[in-house]
Amino acid sequence: MADMQEYKCPCCGGAIEFNSAVQKMKCPYCDTEFEMDTLKGYDKELKEEAEDDMTWDTTAGGEWQDGETDGLHSYVCNSCGGEIVGDDTMAATSCPFCGNPVVLMGQFKGDLRPDYIIPFKLDKKAAKAGFEKHLSGKRLLPKVFKSQNHIEEIKGVYVPFWLFDTDAKAKIRYRATTVRTWSDSEYDYTETSHFMVHRGGSIGFERVPVDGSSKMADDLMESIEPYNFEDAVDFQTAYLAGYMADKYDVTAEQSIERANERVKQSTEDVFADTVTGYATVVPESTSIQLKNGKAKYALYPVWMLTTSWNGNNYIFAMNGQTGKFVGDLPVDKVAACKWAVGLTVVCSILVYIVAWILWFAGIL
Repeated sequence: MADMQEYKCPCCGGAIEFNSAVQKMKCPYCDTEFEMDTLKGYDKELKEEAEDDMTWDTTAGGEWQDGETDGLHSYVCNSCGGEIVGDDTMAATSCPFCGNPVVLMGQFKGDLRPDYIIPFKLDKKAAKAGFEKHLSGKRLLPKVFKSQNHIEEIKGVYVPFWLFDTDAKAKIRYRATTVRTWSDSEYDYTETSHFMVHRGGSIGFERVPVDGSSKMADDLMESIEPYNFEDAVDFQTAYLAGYMADKYDVTAEQSIERANERVKQSTEDVFADTVTGYATVVPESTSIQLKNGKAKYALYPVWMLTTSWNGNNYIFAMNGQTGKFVGDLPVDKVAACKWAVGLTVVCSILVYIVAWILWFAGIL
């Protein structure tokens, strides 16, 4: 059974957790606050504590079949004795019996220690408010979804990210055109000129994020970017108390392909913005060379919200630092049909009015 660590309040013995509002460890029972630096020695002592050796010889139950328990681990809550079951990637959670926050220290063994962590700035109340704001103003959202829908789960999760730094040297060739038109008494003329345009230069990238958890959809995590790295601090396990946390199950090496895609796309976008004054611009050849590439490991704060409606599951995510909220919503098909019909009618009326004006002016 893996090691588990809890932070106890020296004043009242209650479980303390990181409070995003005051950016300190705080006891929810006596409201005592603790600076993060004061917990470093406490953290060291907790890690050196030995587990109780209380062995029982019992024979009960049956045996698990081969592969039936692969990826599952069990932990015992030090506060109430309840058993916590998690998978290979769960690193922090709360006890389902007494609610005390725990950090599953054994889950970090054999893996890289995070370099940085961005602490939560926004609490669960802010996540609920973000959800309500996300629903507001959506004309095609079924009314019953908003009135009857209830969030089934809200959890704060520290998501693992690989942060890539690199310098990119690029050469890009474009095919571009300009168009000139004129007329005389007999003909209309169009002249199209074709050009080969070259761009070359260097651009630096810092902390390009790539989600290191296979549980989290990459597009969902990228949609709540950016994060402000100025709030990042050196990693301490104390920040995990009170939140869930995943350790990476996608390695830095496995994340390189996605990092390269993001670097290449950003480089092409920046260079394309310098090609101006043409009617059309099409990239024909791109050559990007990277150097000084390195990666760091960080944990970023994310609020995850889930709900179900009409047999479908809906997942929402909110940046735990900035409050940016994303997630797909159902569409009222009847309302969408009415909206499309209405738009068609409006367009038809406009076309009729324009045609009537042209006819009145003698153009038609």
